[in-house]
Amino acid sequence: MAGAVIIAYHRSMVRWEPGAKGRLGEAAMELFRERGYENTTVAEIAERAGLTERTFFRHYADKREVLFAGMGEVQEFLVTRVSDAPAELPPIEAVAEALVELADTMFDAARDFAIRRQAIVAANAELRERELSKLAAMGSAVAAALRGRGVSEPAASLAAEAGVAIFKVAFERWTSRAGPLPLAKYIRESADELALLTVRR
Repeated sequence: MAGAVIIAYHRSMVRWEPGAKGRLGEAAMELFRERGYENTTVAEIAERAGLTERTFFRHYADKREVLFAGMGEVQEFLVTRVSDAPAELPPIEAVAEALVELADTMFDAARDFAIRRQAIVAANAELRERELSKLAAMGSAVAAALRGRGVSEPAASLAAEAGVAIFKVAFERWTSRAGPLPLAKYIRESADELALLTVRR
C-alpha cells in the first residue's frame, strides 16, 4: 500500500486531552515515533504516561488501538450521512458528499496527527493489514447503508468500494503535499477523476 490511510480519527485527537486516555495516547505516539511500533510495549507506554498497565487496558484493548481508536465514530458518521442523503443523489455522489463532510468535520483540523499516524502505520505490516481490514469493514457498512436507501446490488457494493478508493487516494495526496489544503478538495478531485475514467467513450 503506497501510504497508510487514517481511518481512526476523532476530533478529540487534534489536541490530546489531559486525562488518562489522552496521556496514554500521546505517550504511545511519542514512543512509536522514537522506538518504532514493534519495539514499544504497553508497560513502556503506561510508564511514559505516568500511569499503570491496568489503566492502559481500561482505555485500549491493545497498543494497536491507540492508532485505530475512533473507527466506530468514523464509520457511524459515514453511514448516517449516506443514509440521510437526498433521495435524488446517485449512490456514488451520496458517498462522495458524505466523505467531504467527514473530511470537513473530523480531519482537516488534525493534519499533523494524520501525518504522524500515517508514518507509523506505513512502516509496519501488521498495522497495514489491520488498516485494510478496517477499511473493508467501513466499505461493507456503507454498502449496507446504500442498500437501505433502496440501491440494488452490485451498485451498492461498487459505490461503497469506489468511495473507499476515493478516500485512500485523496488522503495520500493530502498528507504528502507541502501545503495544508483541505482534504475535501482532494476527495472531490479524486471523485471527478473516477467519474472521467468510467465515462463510456
